[in-house]
Amino acid sequence: MKSSRSVMSSTRRRALEAGLCALIGAGAALALGAPAVAAGTGYVALGDSYSSGTGTRTYISDGTSCQRSVYAYPSLDASALGLALSFRACSGATVADVTNTQLSALSSTTAYVTISVGGNDAGFASVLTSCAQPSWLSNCNGAIDTAQGTITNTIPGRLATLYSSIRAKAPNARVIVVGYPRIFNGEDCNAFTWFSPTEESRLNATADLLNAKTATAASNAGFTFVNPTSKFVGHAVCDNVEWLNGLSNPVGESYHPNIAGHRDGYAVVTKPAFGLALTLSASQAETKAVASADALARDARRYAAVDRTITPERFVAPDLTTPAARAAAARAGVDLSSRASIDTADRLYSARQDAARRSVAPR
Repeated sequence: MKSSRSVMSSTRRRALEAGLCALIGAGAALALGAPAVAAGTGYVALGDSYSSGTGTRTYISDGTSCQRSVYAYPSLDASALGLALSFRACSGATVADVTNTQLSALSSTTAYVTISVGGNDAGFASVLTSCAQPSWLSNCNGAIDTAQGTITNTIPGRLATLYSSIRAKAPNARVIVVGYPRIFNGEDCNAFTWFSPTEESRLNATADLLNAKTATAASNAGFTFVNPTSKFVGHAVCDNVEWLNGLSNPVGESYHPNIAGHRDGYAVVTKPAFGLALTLSASQAETKAVASADALARDARRYAAVDRTITPERFVAPDLTTPAARAAAARAGVDLSSRASIDTADRLYSARQDAARRSVAPR
């Protein structure tokens, strides 16, 4: 019969051996890149139309005007990375809308979050609406100045508060903040819009400004910022291969990423930020994403009542037949039956507005 000391020694030895094996096993797992604890797969996509998929022309049937698309980068990313997507991004959403209607999808089990927001707070749709009109009918520079003031003075505070709320509701999540591309390439090839090269340059600079402010707010919150700007170079409106729609029919598709913009642009730059290995190729992920439409719609319908409180922000195409346009044309001496007259006056008034802006700009 073994003594109690021998039994105790054997017990300790077995415990030490078990512990050593566990440590060796854990070390081997780490060496192989396997996590000690399986990461969660819950992914919540928050934000506005640039995340929902407006511009792809194909939307899930969820009883809302959010224009959520299986071709949008959240759906493509979730499929490629093997994540369970809760698709909350909605066309027209502002920071306040995200706070009031989307954050309820977050929890302590949420593993990943993406979000793009701020463009509607800056009034991008109304700014584009103004700048697309002839200069004798609108003041594009004034609209841009107002947007830039909002981006500089108001949006950073809103984002800081929103990001704090996201962290509180999803304390364990990796949060990826996604920016906006430059829309224009310096020319306007659409027959019924009047963007000047200077206006397009200023609109692109406004997108850059919003990205810069958003990146700073994301960094302050400990979030990852993904800037799509460089990826979209060569694929702006009027480029040979457009990833961004110009003036479109229906008009609500205008000035948003199309299917290629999400697949070859946004999805490519956002996927690495998750820090996960791909489980499917791009083509396989797209097939899986398309097949997920019904499941995404069922999940989204749970939130349909609050989603319907969001007011879509839509670009409005120029209409020179309105009473306001006719009155402006009369004041400017424009013959609305003559495209040459419309364009000549547009160039004249655009030059005047540029000169006025430069005369008051800080030196």
